[in-house]
Amino acid sequence: MIDSINSSKIKVGGVAMKTIKQVSDLTGISVRMLHYYDKIGLLKPSNFTDAGYRLYDDETLETLQQILFFKELDIPLKEVKKIMASAHFDKIQSLKSHEKLLILKRNRLNGLIDLVNKTLKGETTMSFKEFDMSEYYNALEEFKTEHKNIIIKAYGSMDKYDKFIETCKSNEAEIVKMAIKEHGSIEEYVISMKKNFNSDMFIKEDQFSEFKNDCLEDNHPKLKELYKKLVSDLSKDHSSKEIQQIAEEITNTAKRDYKIFKMDNGDDYWYSMVQIYLGYPEWIEKIDKKYGNGASKFIGEALNNYLADKLPKIITLYEKLTSDLNKEPSSKEIQQIVEKIAAINKKSRESLKVDVGDNYWGYTADLYLSNPAYIKVNEKKYGIGASKFIGKALKFYSENNK
Repeated sequence: MIDSINSSKIKVGGVAMKTIKQVSDLTGISVRMLHYYDKIGLLKPSNFTDAGYRLYDDETLETLQQILFFKELDIPLKEVKKIMASAHFDKIQSLKSHEKLLILKRNRLNGLIDLVNKTLKGETTMSFKEFDMSEYYNALEEFKTEHKNIIIKAYGSMDKYDKFIETCKSNEAEIVKMAIKEHGSIEEYVISMKKNFNSDMFIKEDQFSEFKNDCLEDNHPKLKELYKKLVSDLSKDHSSKEIQQIAEEITNTAKRDYKIFKMDNGDDYWYSMVQIYLGYPEWIEKIDKKYGNGASKFIGEALNNYLADKLPKIITLYEKLTSDLNKEPSSKEIQQIVEKIAAINKKSRESLKVDVGDNYWGYTADLYLSNPAYIKVNEKKYGIGASKFIGKALKFYSENNK
């Protein structure tokens, strides 16, 4: 029963309502679209007049606001309905997410406006198409159905993959910058990304996972015995003869019994596995939980010590490259080393069927030159100024080998 009606207010049961026309005027959503929202079950009216006209209360208008937020983020109405109907839908959390994504969208639009202004001034000729990320996100979503098993193995679960997509959205500017530098455009980057989802790198990831799982679950009796023996006393010197003999046995056992360490470049993969004990937080946490605090570092250092004179060729090349930072990065001697590094890198990518952009080395050079994480790691490893030295050497190689 309607309590009262005037030109601006309608009350039903003491609750203020708005007509569909008033809602249309307030929101800019057409009456026809509001009818459609009702038809598909996305937004039902709160009540009806005696004549059958739709009425909306404040709670329903809040729901409409949520719908408009989703719509602003280009989420299809079918998906919006599923999200809002979910038992896990949290209005407050959703608003926080909307805020983050809308800020990203605002920043991106501001950047595009700046780009247009520069273009008008003749400073650049780059087009909007190169900044269109929709195809990239569509490709990530497609992988959820096309490569479900691969995604779960690579990311742990679909939820973690969804979080990865959200992380991509929050770092969109960096992805755009990387994609254009390395591949020339977002379109080419997406093509490359699709190829890589069908490459052999995920097979290698499976093989890595098999070894790591066997270590954690004690599925390999010999390795179980050796690892327990290795960490029985973490106060021992990891370079001692006793510890190094165990490290040798672990290395030989892994190379004998696991396919990934038996292939042509198996030594490289084993070296990479050893580095995981020293620098991969999730793995370190699991190993320390299994054997005690500091166990992962002890294992990594013991195995690393054993491999000191058995390093992969590409590692020795980087050491040779940075052996004298006073040399000229563009010199013939340095460029010959870079050529060997590039050749090994190319062979590795080809064996995995991994596609990288035409400007792979130019982009990589920029990372060494300006990325704080790269600079920190490489200066710790090779000395102050090493990262910029490598970057300059790779930059020269890139510019002269196109």
